[in-house]
Amino acid sequence: MTGLTGPRLAVALEGAGWHPAAWREPDARPADLLTAGYWTGLVQEAEAAHLDFVTFEDFLSLRDPAEPEARADRAQTRLDAVLLASRIAPLTSNIGLIPTAVVTHTEPFHLSKAIATLDYVSTGRAGVRVQVSGRPEEFQHFGRRTPPEVADLFEEAADYVEVLRRLWDSWEDGAEIRDVATGRFIDRDKLHYIDFEGRWFSVKGPSITPRPPQGQPIVAALAHGPDAYRLAARQADVVYVTPNDRAHAASIIDEISAPVQVFADLVVFLDETSQAAADRKARLDDRAEFASDAHVFTGTPAQLADLLLDWHAAGLTGFRLRPGALPHDLAAITRALVPELRDRGAFRSEYEASTLRGLLGLPRPANRYAA
Repeated sequence: MTGLTGPRLAVALEGAGWHPAAWREPDARPADLLTAGYWTGLVQEAEAAHLDFVTFEDFLSLRDPAEPEARADRAQTRLDAVLLASRIAPLTSNIGLIPTAVVTHTEPFHLSKAIATLDYVSTGRAGVRVQVSGRPEEFQHFGRRTPPEVADLFEEAADYVEVLRRLWDSWEDGAEIRDVATGRFIDRDKLHYIDFEGRWFSVKGPSITPRPPQGQPIVAALAHGPDAYRLAARQADVVYVTPNDRAHAASIIDEISAPVQVFADLVVFLDETSQAAADRKARLDDRAEFASDAHVFTGTPAQLADLLLDWHAAGLTGFRLRPGALPHDLAAITRALVPELRDRGAFRSEYEASTLRGLLGLPRPANRYAA
């Protein structure tokens, strides 16, 4: 099977796993969390199973900053997600790479060239998840302003993405002519000012990085409510949502009401039997309190396959699975869940495209500034 008739699959990589006690598991590698090799191995495991993409989380502050004593048992060390993805990109071949960027505190010009660079070093497999932040402690890192209203954060993010997209288009395809005889490296007529003027940004352009291989790298967002749904509908290619069941998934899709690919987030704890999975999660819960914005699934890979196919029928494009503990739950996804879906004719056995847009069935868009 080369095509994909069932749900698309991605994994969200986070530290030693999404459970705060995951770093204490026997097969965990807490001493390696700040090494490129650790993350590369996880992504290569996902790529061997032909998953669509992996995502990398990022924040600009420690969690629970008001309670330092609550942090002592948490693995909170973190590498920059965009830089990490760029390090991994040359060591992988097909899987998409979508790092998180906190757009509330970064400049769109800088991020545009960083993601364009990721698209080049990955040969067309880059994306970015735009994340807003209203956390006061993160604003205190920069000292430029106080947290605005939530609605304003998302409006700012929408303008931010608009600037990204214009900068990616500010070089037309073929702007680099490299004509040795005439000494012309660039066709200046194919570079464009973007002249963006808005409430939060004033950006002249053009970019210093030529148009990315995909034309427009994938833009993703995590959405829990109306403000985020509007951002996704206006500016995203992919949106991660957190339904509780199939009916809830269908209602979220209706509320977004836009031609965007909708992935449901699930935290997964998988084992050969339901009891073994429940016992392992209970052991983790005894060590640290666990709460999640996403639905938590505990069971076997076959049971998870049942759920994914059922929810997929509600109109979801796919699923972003959050492994509860690494490497255990990632291996259960790649070596048990994926074969189960393949046996049901619901997942690919090889990659059918070389770019992330291609894997997601999205065309390479025309340049808005080209004649």
